Amino acid sequence: MSKSSIQFSRRNFLRTSSLASGGLLIGFNLFTACKSDVKPPVDLADLNYNDFNAFIKIAKNGAVTIFSPNPEIGQGVKTSMPMIIAEELDVSWDNVYVQQGVLDTKNYTRQIAGGSQSIRFGWDALRQTGATAKQMLVNAAAARWSVDASELTVSEGVITNKAGETLGYGDVVDDAAVLEVPENAVLKEPKDYKIIGTDRRNVDIDKIVTGQPLFGIDYKEEGMLYASVLRPPAFGQELVSFDATEAKTLPGVVDVIQIGDMAKALLDKEEVNWTAQLSGSGKVVVLAKTTWDAFKGKKAIKAVWSDATPLESTEFHDEKLNGLLDGKDFVTMRKDGDVVKAFAAADKVLERTYESPFLPHNCMEPMNFFANVTDEKIHLVGPVQTPEDAANTVAELLGRDIEDIHLEMTRMGGGFGRRLYGDFVYEAAEISATIKKPIKMVSSREDDMSTGVYRPAIKYRIKASFKNGQLSGYHLKEAAINGNMYGLIPNFFPAGTVENYQVDVANYKSNITTGAWRAPFTNFLAYAEQSFFDELAEEMEVDKIKMRLDLLEKVKGTDDERIQYSAERMQNVIKMAVDKSGWGNQPKGTYQGFVAYYCHNTHVAEVADVQIEKGLPVVKKVTCIVDCGIVVNPLGALNQIEGGIVDGIGHSMYGSFGFENGVPTANNYDTYRLGRMKDAAVVETHLVQNELSPTGLGEPTLPPAGGAVANALKAATGKRAYKQPFIEQAELWKVKEEDILG
Repeated sequence: MSKSSIQFSRRNFLRTSSLASGGLLIGFNLFTACKSDVKPPVDLADLNYNDFNAFIKIAKNGAVTIFSPNPEIGQGVKTSMPMIIAEELDVSWDNVYVQQGVLDTKNYTRQIAGGSQSIRFGWDALRQTGATAKQMLVNAAAARWSVDASELTVSEGVITNKAGETLGYGDVVDDAAVLEVPENAVLKEPKDYKIIGTDRRNVDIDKIVTGQPLFGIDYKEEGMLYASVLRPPAFGQELVSFDATEAKTLPGVVDVIQIGDMAKALLDKEEVNWTAQLSGSGKVVVLAKTTWDAFKGKKAIKAVWSDATPLESTEFHDEKLNGLLDGKDFVTMRKDGDVVKAFAAADKVLERTYESPFLPHNCMEPMNFFANVTDEKIHLVGPVQTPEDAANTVAELLGRDIEDIHLEMTRMGGGFGRRLYGDFVYEAAEISATIKKPIKMVSSREDDMSTGVYRPAIKYRIKASFKNGQLSGYHLKEAAINGNMYGLIPNFFPAGTVENYQVDVANYKSNITTGAWRAPFTNFLAYAEQSFFDELAEEMEVDKIKMRLDLLEKVKGTDDERIQYSAERMQNVIKMAVDKSGWGNQPKGTYQGFVAYYCHNTHVAEVADVQIEKGLPVVKKVTCIVDCGIVVNPLGALNQIEGGIVDGIGHSMYGSFGFENGVPTANNYDTYRLGRMKDAAVVETHLVQNELSPTGLGEPTLPPAGGAVANALKAATGKRAYKQPFIEQAELWKVKEEDILG
């Protein structure tokens, strides 16, 4: 058994209160338990249940309720986080009830869904919470029997003494609540896990499949109105005037108002946080009794818009990005050695450019949020990935105290980064504050796709040299819209493997709103880098797999603390992928593409199998190896892995999105193609078994998928895909039988 590395005390760990049902409640502050500045009340009479955002509740009958603190976006944390607590608490999962915690902006950190980091950052604190609670219950039983706690054993919420007598957690929870909080609670060894590592179905699955209210779009309150917002039709335009005469005559329409002044005032006042994405334009809002009435009213509005800035197009963006790549206005993210000298001394230099378009998020559940702003409080309910940032910005927007805000998180029907940005929350709050009534802002599918936040268009130009059969220089240039690579990405593979290595970035500031999209930055970078590595191996006339393994050998034992990936773990997933995919031994007519990639602290290797059917390449299967440390819920893990691969293939194949005169080229699924069920490849997943702490899983399998497909297409056709989406490169897709490579 291992001992806790985090020490708890009563001041930062436990609050108790009698439950109305006669049971006793134990509240555990999961994350702030480790924060020295948290000062919960010592006196039990000061207990305020709202001060917690994650806690355990044990009833007299032994039932256990565990509150999940982070937003549930489909990544499964509402199931897996309570599983970690239940494991250390040592209760039967069948006896556990899970509820979504509310936002607590006072005490908690990182109450957010993003970056595939919820389990990674919550792992230690969640385990400590369960283990410490268990020890307190055991101590209470020991006191009841007048024995030493070490003599007792626990299994599934039942404490047993040497004489064979038993007490349930519910029997001793009242006693436990008044005991001192033990320090250094003993944590389980992975070999003793009964819940972690076992398949557990989604705790919300029954409600999902039976259509019970669960998502933000389901939420409603008596007397609320539905609001539909008419925004500028083109990026760069602003509202001049509008005529709502016809709209106000329609059945169900209650009123038409204009908003935007509050957002503009905030923008003029100061720079808001990165998740805000506020618009300074005026907007017209139709308030109605139903969403359908509101949508019809919006169509009847006659608005006049002006061009505040030049309206941009895809052709314009292409010119800007190419100009950046050809220019010298770069910011260097990392520089090792001298790539210029390496290229000058090389036997051969290879340079290629890879391109990707803007992409919308396409959440199945459109943006929506409930707001009821009164003089006493601000009640917000809905799906948002960054509830704390949203609450803070609403407080700034309305000039209110953050203490006035009560925000409840609902399950989200997809997010992929879109719901990191709280623009829809601020709109709802401004509308409710303006009319002084509870409202529900609901976007249409067209609103979401045509007035959203997008993955920016990006181009990479990669140049590499080799001398005497060895890679001698590597230079990556990135040109993007609005933003560039951030943080640690320049230190991902192949950083550290090449003596002369440089990453430069540049961007163009556009009036089109851009932001994070599933696996931000790496979602396209992986395709570019891994396609280039295949090309490099071909130029060097070396084995593609061996080249990657040899490069990784060079970074083993490095003292470069910037390097984030593990050479050993990456080599392991590469070797497993070769073995499990039948690499090099595929049946006739099947063409394979290989990728190994590291992001979100997880190592992944994928092999895509492509066949040519009726002259068109079809992705038939993907073999995926994942090293993400301990897997809490394998069933949930497979869902994330398969979803990431299907998403990655679909967008690299079909994701086509651009702008003409500031207007998006697609606004619904009839004009924007996602990967369809018939396009979904079979995914064979192998999870690396180890006892290392968990890392990210919601995003890491998406980035490699596009690269694996591109490399398989090259194997099948001899043609290299330099642009996404692949479907638009007709020369790759119409393959004559005689041109198929054997």
